[in-house]
Amino acid sequence: MSEPLLTPALESGGTAAHIELTERRVAHNYHPLPVVLSAAEGAWVTDVEGRRYLDCLASYSALNFGHGHPRLLAVAHEQLDRLTLTSRAFYNDQLGPFARDLAALTGKDLVLPMNSGAEGVETAIKVSRRWGYEVKGVPEDTASMVVMEGNFHGRTTTIISFSTDEVARRHYAPYTPGFRVVRYGDAAAIEDAIDETTVAVLLEPIQGEAGVIIPPDGYLREVRALCDRRNVLMVADEIQSGLARTGETFACDHEGVVPDVYILGKALAGGLYPLSAVAADHGVLDVITPGSHGSTFGGNPLAARIGREVVAMLRTGEFQERSTRLGAVMAQGLRSLVGQGVLAVRCRGLWAGVDVDPALVTGRELCEALLRRGVLAKNTHGSTIRLAPPLVATEDDVLLMVDAIRGAVADASSA
Repeated sequence: MSEPLLTPALESGGTAAHIELTERRVAHNYHPLPVVLSAAEGAWVTDVEGRRYLDCLASYSALNFGHGHPRLLAVAHEQLDRLTLTSRAFYNDQLGPFARDLAALTGKDLVLPMNSGAEGVETAIKVSRRWGYEVKGVPEDTASMVVMEGNFHGRTTTIISFSTDEVARRHYAPYTPGFRVVRYGDAAAIEDAIDETTVAVLLEPIQGEAGVIIPPDGYLREVRALCDRRNVLMVADEIQSGLARTGETFACDHEGVVPDVYILGKALAGGLYPLSAVAADHGVLDVITPGSHGSTFGGNPLAARIGREVVAMLRTGEFQERSTRLGAVMAQGLRSLVGQGVLAVRCRGLWAGVDVDPALVTGRELCEALLRRGVLAKNTHGSTIRLAPPLVATEDDVLLMVDAIRGAVADASSA
């Protein structure tokens, strides 16, 4: 028997009723914190019962520009009234300008638009393999890629085939071959894994899901030089780390490194719409031909118009500067907690991984304690939480977040 679309409990905005309905009707591929959000603006969100929270996750950096940024909303509303989808069977008047502007931002010749971050990674894998066969001359059906331990590039069948997270991998075999996993941050290990079949090295300049793991200084420069020397593509997954999150437009910029292939997503459409892209030069992306790769929604005019505005916002440097300045405030505050229940802090721009003493609290328990204090964050592995407030947050917001963490850890210490 069908149930009503809106029960009295849902009409009245009850948190428990919304959670119960979601848990009953949505597959359990997530374990959300017990809060039901219904509105948001800037760095703050509001739940169905009117309580406000500081959003320190920003949808895994998809909301770098905050919730409902006026510039992005304006262009989205305008485009919604004009044209939203054509498929790539026809040209539209927004895709070309978006690709031109994003290519200029990345310093690349071409852009291949997709939707989700995982689609962007899959696209980069396909491009790398085809480049290996058609340009490098790798023997057919032998192409290999070097990837990193602790990686997170998505959860498609191909991507989880080289994941080292057993939760993501278990019972999805048989796995896609062609990947060699090496220790993150170890350029010598990459070189040892490269042979005549290797077409690319795929890495995150900073590993976000792993806990905001920052590689040793010089690592990206070593990888760049190694890829040049061995005629291998350097593919940088900047889906979380890119677009001003770390204080630079791209995390690779911290070492002055330009990869052969950028993979972008999340904040590329400001959290308003799914949009991802691969950016590379002609010598790489020209291997893609009509019919060899595609997407019904990839390059749609709504996503392209929003993405173009995101690129325009990034060109001002405002958000890179905010990330650097607020990140310094965050880093100082978080590092003051080391030795007081916090074991380690890793910061790059307005992005941080915080390791809490597992004898005191798990990452999940700490996030639940922060929720009670009006701050939304998300745990990753063990007793680590990652923090990524929107770049429109204020200094007071950042200090509030630090104080909430200090209080939650202190409570755990005294329990």
